[in-house]
Amino acid sequence: MGNLLKVLTCTDLEQGPNFFLDFENAQPTESEKEIYNQVNVVLKDAEGILEDLQSYRGAGHEIREAIQHPTDEKLQEKAWGAVVPLVGKLKKFYEFSQRLEAALRGLLGALTSTPYSPTQHLEREQALAKQFAEILHFTLRFDELKMTNPAIQNDFSYYRRTLSRMRINNVPAEGENEVNNELANRMSLFYAEATPMLKTLSDATTKFVSENKNLPIENTTDCLSTMASVCRVMLETPEYRSRFTNEETVSFCLRVMVGVIILYDHVHPVGAFAKTSKIDMKGCIKVLKDQPPNSVEGLLNALRYTTKHLNDETTSKQIKSMLQ
Repeated sequence: MGNLLKVLTCTDLEQGPNFFLDFENAQPTESEKEIYNQVNVVLKDAEGILEDLQSYRGAGHEIREAIQHPTDEKLQEKAWGAVVPLVGKLKKFYEFSQRLEAALRGLLGALTSTPYSPTQHLEREQALAKQFAEILHFTLRFDELKMTNPAIQNDFSYYRRTLSRMRINNVPAEGENEVNNELANRMSLFYAEATPMLKTLSDATTKFVSENKNLPIENTTDCLSTMASVCRVMLETPEYRSRFTNEETVSFCLRVMVGVIILYDHVHPVGAFAKTSKIDMKGCIKVLKDQPPNSVEGLLNALRYTTKHLNDETTSKQIKSMLQ
């Protein structure tokens, strides 16, 4: 199996099989190439999107000046001139989320199709599993950056308010062609989410399940729970962890593990925290808690605040207290 080493097949069906999956070196086989190449076109732009988001400074100063001096035309023009290109960036991020959604659906189709089980797919199609992991890794990084940047929503709100005022006064608005009203509404919903990329992915996964009625929901949820299991075992087992040649792979695995848990929790009818869940939540939380605290606080918060079933009555007190 090349870089994929089957390290353990649990007899305990609740936990499912575990693998060592080489996230660093997996290469596509001939049968994976078509989907792999389609997804790769999207993933190639992911790093640039994160860099743009990281350097996003916002137009807070110009907006404050314009609001404090509403009759000063020069300050109004200056604020509008600062905001329009920023909204162009926000549009680019939003459009990328749509491309990412399409890529995810293509991967889910490949990794859940019959006649193979999700476990067999992950064994056979390591490169697609790696791309799925890269999408989750990107998603959590994007949302972490977005959550710590209030300028994004402030800029977009100012843009929409100003645009609506210009329409009322019949002032031609440069930049309106960039973002028409319908697109602005969709973008507004997207940025109103605390974790917009995660919401996009969980909606896409839920939609994938509902649109593929002939495919048992277990095919999708087992794919997610197996991936969570893979990451947990690789992180908690020193001999597997020592195989990572790049220290970034640890944080990559942690993000992927949290990402699939959240997706599973949104898609599975009873979620990730119930006793019947195929994800070892205690084991996963323990792996997170064993890392340097400042490196995983964002991931623990993602489990606390972006999951759907954590506060259900079916969640054990022990799991709730581990996440407090």
